[in-house]
Amino acid sequence: MYEVKPEQSVELLKELHILTRDGKMNQDSRRKLKQIYHLYQFIEPLLQEIQQDHPAINLVDHGAGKSYLGFILYDLFFKSLNDASHIYGIETRDELVTKSRELAGRLNFPRMSFLNLSVAESIDSALLPAQIDVVTALHACNTATDDAIHFALKKHAKFVVLVPCCQAEVAAVLKKNKGRQLAKNILVELWRHPLHTREFGSHVTNVLRCLQLEAHGYQVTVTELVGWEHSMKNELIVATYKNLPRQHAVARLQEMLQTLGLEEMSGRFFTEL
Repeated sequence: MYEVKPEQSVELLKELHILTRDGKMNQDSRRKLKQIYHLYQFIEPLLQEIQQDHPAINLVDHGAGKSYLGFILYDLFFKSLNDASHIYGIETRDELVTKSRELAGRLNFPRMSFLNLSVAESIDSALLPAQIDVVTALHACNTATDDAIHFALKKHAKFVVLVPCCQAEVAAVLKKNKGRQLAKNILVELWRHPLHTREFGSHVTNVLRCLQLEAHGYQVTVTELVGWEHSMKNELIVATYKNLPRQHAVARLQEMLQTLGLEEMSGRFFTEL
């Protein structure tokens, strides 16, 4: 049984439709709450590890949307901290930024900021601190996940937490080059049919992302975000900066791009620092 924790904001849970307006919870709400707690269980230990090094945590949520993840993290962890810890939600849709700011004000969550910025703008923006500890991207569509990775690498973030979504770009290149690759590469059978092209393209995208992070010294783990029943995009990627050797991952990344006929996408997965 999943019940509301005593320290949680009832008003926030109502805004997220976990609780009804009269404060009740049905079976569907309990399932949603279970999903929230499950994701939080992955992130909480990372935040605690940062605290062992320095007290104030700076977390940036890219492609924040309605800032669902940021609000939950603030409510369950950041709200009780008596330091300068801060959550920044980065979103390009101004109306969502405005709504998140209004909600944070109503909930009295003062150490949350919501910025209407692109990834390129956020890297150099004076509105963000120089040191970023955690970068998250939950169901950030299309290239927004790659933007979050690029930002994390530029900021030398300690942790990167990604739940990718809606990946079509690699599949489009696989489809475009399918004809000339088919005769010389048996592996093309893995994506010859359109349905397989889409599914394989999505899988390859995340494999390349993992190699990209490893090529910059990160240790990467990939798992299933069990319990996120309302989304088929259920892959969780957690990267921890360990300053690991990079040469093997760089070579494997380059080899995979060449083997799959994706050389033209090298610029996307090789990030210069």
